[in-house]
Amino acid sequence: MFPQPSCKRAGVLALGLLATSLELVAAGPCDIYASGGTPCVAAHSTTRALYSNYTGPLYQVKRGSDSKTADISTLAAGGVADAAAQDSFCAKTTCLITIIYDQSGRGNHLTQAPPGGFRGPAANGYDNLASATGAPVTVNGQKAYGVFVAPGTGYRNNKASGTATGDAPEGMYAVVDGTHYNSACCFDYGNAETSSQDTGNGHMEAIYFGSSTYWGSGNGNGPWIMADLENGLFSGGKAGKNTNDPTISYRFTTAIVKGEPNQWAIRGADATAGGLSTFYSGARPANGYNPMKKEGAIILGIGGDNSNGAQGTFYEGAMTSGYPSDATENAVQADIVAAKYATSSQASSKALAPGTLISLRAATTTTSSSSSSSSSAPQYLTHNTTTAALTLQPIPLTTRSRRTAPPSFQHQQATWKVHPALGTAAEAGCISLESAAAPGTFLRHTGGGAFTLALHPDDGTKQFREDATFCALEGGLGGGGSDGDASGGDVVAIRSWNYPTRYLRRYGGGVYAASNGEGGNEFDAAAGFHEEVNWVVETGLAA
Repeated sequence: MFPQPSCKRAGVLALGLLATSLELVAAGPCDIYASGGTPCVAAHSTTRALYSNYTGPLYQVKRGSDSKTADISTLAAGGVADAAAQDSFCAKTTCLITIIYDQSGRGNHLTQAPPGGFRGPAANGYDNLASATGAPVTVNGQKAYGVFVAPGTGYRNNKASGTATGDAPEGMYAVVDGTHYNSACCFDYGNAETSSQDTGNGHMEAIYFGSSTYWGSGNGNGPWIMADLENGLFSGGKAGKNTNDPTISYRFTTAIVKGEPNQWAIRGADATAGGLSTFYSGARPANGYNPMKKEGAIILGIGGDNSNGAQGTFYEGAMTSGYPSDATENAVQADIVAAKYATSSQASSKALAPGTLISLRAATTTTSSSSSSSSSAPQYLTHNTTTAALTLQPIPLTTRSRRTAPPSFQHQQATWKVHPALGTAAEAGCISLESAAAPGTFLRHTGGGAFTLALHPDDGTKQFREDATFCALEGGLGGGGSDGDASGGDVVAIRSWNYPTRYLRRYGGGVYAASNGEGGNEFDAAAGFHEEVNWVVETGLAA
């Protein structure tokens, strides 16, 4: 282990690094940690290099059209990710993040998490992989993508090198989306068990971000930065509520946890402005947490036992050897602020303007399912207000062309009013769809593994509003075109905001929130996916 720097040395370090904005750009977070005597042993980011001289790959993506992979590197040494390379490679198809590379040189890469105390929803009990396009941002004005963790998504390395074990000192930081969270266990980044099993109190030390109150909580309603120490999320020196740990929900949030023998701390800040605050610094909790028994695996988006019900977004983070000084962390925070994280649009389609009435016509009249309708009439996304079931309804050309006054109920069932996204965490460009036949009710997916679509009234909850938020990709996916009538319209593919690997797909006469061969449901089959997620946006039939 490396010795902790003296306060005098750390203070000089911080002053030197804060001297000019040029120096902040030149030094990355892991350069700063190294100068402070606590070098990074793991450094992960899909948005930028964390060392000033790093030019290697940041992450790997796999595209759905042919399962080929590509590494995405930086635009320049120490720079931002080459998002244009990803966009070119993933054009007209889906892409997943398969590897998040470790920039420290120790090979501590993060890959698809295996089953543990909890099984994941992917094949053989593994967790899902994240969409490569679910979390667009800008860094210093340049486009990049974060890691959008939906429930069931997780990454892990159970054979990490150089990470703290036992009671050895360590530090860690992460930049996360402070508005994307839930109360489930556990959106973590940090040190965990090497077996993917719960092996007891004190066998973990990881950053947690979310609003869980099962083990502990902070002030207000959350979310909070807490520490996952296994069998407990701690907001302070004791289990339960620590009012000094505030609700913190900056759009870009810096979260820090660090620990050494009988001492640990929680710190946090707005990742775009200002300095770090310390929410707890003191002795370890009782009952198995002093001394610690850390095992050294690395997790992202999940708990130590692979508990995978949480959600969140990760942009960058690192783990250190040794207990970083506050001054070193303050300099790291200044570097993060200098990176100028900013939001970016989730969607590219201009066809779904809020306030307009639209109908969504299937871009093809056939699907890969043998149980689909054999009608040659163009098919529309419609609903039955009695059962709230979402279906494909063939509407013959003569019926569609006849604009009755008032419109027929058939027309109303196939007409949707476009709203700005109900989901408070959704970026500009995403939308929600209200029924014209049943005003006040909105299209949503049901999640929970079923991923059927339904029509429900807005109950004002965070869960409903996220389930009812969708983002449209202009031009659709693949080469699927329209073999219906020639009325024109823009082709789009519409994906779920909070499950960005899932798109509205017509299948077997119904419509589902489906993934491209990754979900395990019949409607998740890869065959036909690219054609069956394409929709033609028309003026609403009831308009």
